[in-house]
Amino acid sequence: MKKNLLLLGFIFCGMSVIGQTQKKESWYFKLGGSYFTQTAATEFPIVSESLPNTDVYAANGTTLVSREANTGSFGEGFRGGVTAGYRFSTRLGVEMGFNYFKSNSKTMVETVNRLVAPGPVFVSGTAVGQITAFDVAPAIVLFLGETKGFEPYTKVGIIVPVVGDLTIETNRTYTTPAGITTAYAKDVILPNPTVGFMAVLGTSYKLGKNISAFAELEYRNFTVHGKSKETEVYTENGVDRLNTPTGFRQDASYSASHVNYVEQINTTSNNKLTNGAGFDSSRAADDISSYVGISGLGLTLGLKYSL
Repeated sequence: MKKNLLLLGFIFCGMSVIGQTQKKESWYFKLGGSYFTQTAATEFPIVSESLPNTDVYAANGTTLVSREANTGSFGEGFRGGVTAGYRFSTRLGVEMGFNYFKSNSKTMVETVNRLVAPGPVFVSGTAVGQITAFDVAPAIVLFLGETKGFEPYTKVGIIVPVVGDLTIETNRTYTTPAGITTAYAKDVILPNPTVGFMAVLGTSYKLGKNISAFAELEYRNFTVHGKSKETEVYTENGVDRLNTPTGFRQDASYSASHVNYVEQINTTSNNKLTNGAGFDSSRAADDISSYVGISGLGLTLGLKYSL
């Protein structure tokens, strides 16, 4: 009997300790801002049939003086977001993040003084890309224990872009004996669905009963490839030339402004190179899909409110 009472006492004490240390299920919400730096620079894709290089030509416009490959990642930039979290216990929880990301602008193509036609016509210009995206990010969180107001944690999860695009703005100057023409084009590339990976090491610091400050170091890695491209704007000296086959835009057909990206082009594709006889300029052209990276390492700072 004494042994049974002693065993019951140990069980009661153990349950009391668990009850004191085991937190009840609870919700929390986080609001934060981040800045990411790129971690994996890769060569940019071809932009409107131009290789991703910086090419500098001599005064004659035909002698290449220097060439440099343009590399980088669109993972560098700013992000803001809100997160809803649910804590199952002292150690385990889940989160769902809702984020808006805007990358830094990246020079993808640059040309200096290239001769493009008799006349003569010399062209200089740059193509600059920028990604904007809204994503959701579910994750599993492991809390490591609270000490003096600090509570470190780790989490892993996936990133699912919901909407977004890669916008490429191209500015060119055409120099001829008759004068200078400035041209501007805006291409918008929509992506195919993709999924990325993230890993986070963070900590919170209690500021009050229900509010804390938090900081997170996050690594994320994923690539996206194009689904379609549309040239939304084309002007010369500020005048709309998108649908006008004049000036330096000689092809103003539908296919010149719209592209469907595919894994392969062949004799059945709507592409001038592989199916010249069957090419239909009234439809979107087919072209090889290109990939861009959005890998980065970022620091997030914000506030957390626990219910």
